[in-house]
Amino acid sequence: EVQLVESGGGLVQAGGSLRLSCAASGFTFDKYAIGWFRQAPGKEREGVACISYNEGSTYYTDSVKGRFTASSDHAKNTVFLQLNALNPEDTAVYYCAAVIDWLASMQGTLAHPSYEWDYWGQGTQVTVSS
Repeated sequence: EVQLVESGGGLVQAGGSLRLSCAASGFTFDKYAIGWFRQAPGKEREGVACISYNEGSTYYTDSVKGRFTASSDHAKNTVFLQLNALNPEDTAVYYCAAVIDWLASMQGTLAHPSYEWDYWGQGTQVTVSS
């Protein structure tokens, strides 16, 4: 079965850190770009980061730049999102998604509408207490 399996969410105090994982099952991330999205209660889903699995290029929205870091482990067919200096405004369900990497900018790739992404993870809850 082709799927993305997410893990790593949890409850953390403000200023703390978490590392989210997104593992591909049934396919490889080769030639894909992986986006990270989040959706807080009552808000629309927003893209926060994107990484080219083969090229390693990344993009971050201003709200997370300098605090979040996307990376990949090719041996494990997994991508990660390191979340540092968390604040209550980061509380949301975080999703990873994969789309074919046409070697465009990661900023442009992250802007693709939801229906253009090939695979979605199940989501993992991140809760930051004040």
